[in-house]
Amino acid sequence: MKNKPAHSESWHPRAWQAQSLLLAYPDERFEQYLALTARVADTLPEHVAGPLSRFTAHAERTAPADLAAAYVATFDHRKRCCPYLTYYGHGDTRRRGVALLTLKQTYTAAGWRLADDELPDHLAVVLEFAAAEPATGLRLLTGHRAGLELLRLALHDEGSPWAHVLDAVSATLPTLAGDDREAVTRLAAQGPPEEQVGLDPYASPSPVFLPDPVVGGPR
Repeated sequence: MKNKPAHSESWHPRAWQAQSLLLAYPDERFEQYLALTARVADTLPEHVAGPLSRFTAHAERTAPADLAAAYVATFDHRKRCCPYLTYYGHGDTRRRGVALLTLKQTYTAAGWRLADDELPDHLAVVLEFAAAEPATGLRLLTGHRAGLELLRLALHDEGSPWAHVLDAVSATLPTLAGDDREAVTRLAAQGPPEEQVGLDPYASPSPVFLPDPVVGGPR
């Protein structure tokens, strides 16, 4: 595997915005997202563009209703495919509530404001933020590197087409090494903590429906 940069590249915002769109619930706007991603992929390195193209090819030949059903079955009904990044490190514990609040404060400091029903750790939201704020976004993504890798592996185990999108996300991040590898192994063996308290006001995760952003930079 080729070494990945530990700093933000000029093409990262375009890649992260496209990935964010593909990880949103596939509603009536999704066809536009696929077309936009195809154009963006032409401007990206092959190790990022290739996985994105494989996902879009699958999505284009899949009936919209079937793609939406697969999304719900994958991300809403399979805990091991959870798209909420703080879950991997904290499970449903008090510490996750603190992590969510810290993440929301990071967005607020950058001038972002989420809807009340949006969780700030949904991968699609984190990627959209990273597209607008690359330096901070890269720090957030690398901070959740172990969880992202576990999600990527779980999607591959399920044979999910969204595994290709996670391959593309992983290709924008530093290669796993040292503590990250150990964290992935530990998470895979033990799973997240299980204390079922402390998540208010973030107690009811729901799919994130993103606004129509402009690919390639801050909105």
